[in-house]
Amino acid sequence: MYVIFWADDGNLSSAEEEELSGGETEMQDHLMKTDDGDLKETLLRKYGGHISSLKMEFSKKRKKGKLPKEARQMLLEWWNLHHKWPYPTEADKISLAESTGLDPKQINNWFINQRKRHWKPSENMQMAIMNNLSGQFFMDDSLQD
Repeated sequence: MYVIFWADDGNLSSAEEEELSGGETEMQDHLMKTDDGDLKETLLRKYGGHISSLKMEFSKKRKKGKLPKEARQMLLEWWNLHHKWPYPTEADKISLAESTGLDPKQINNWFINQRKRHWKPSENMQMAIMNNLSGQFFMDDSLQD
């Protein structure tokens, strides 16, 4: 027979709960670990043959790879025509997205990467940027050269 004392708030204290459980919580923890191990073994036996194909499938979805060759060529053509100021307008991006079949985010990312990897503004442009001149000035190739 157990005598239970309630705390002022109506709940048992954790020390009282542990004392009353008589080690049952330790047994429950052990059973849960055993159940998890059994479940893991069962799942491995049943689906182990599919794990490698699932890994391949997940890796394919994560890594999309390069853009299609035709799309890259179109983006490079635009890049070469606008090498002095390779920042497409929103209209340019929409047009490029339609002609390449890429989505706008891919277009943006391609230009960000291309500028980081392959574009170094000229000294004149760096001075103009520092003097707060607009990049629009550099988009019109007829004004220079």
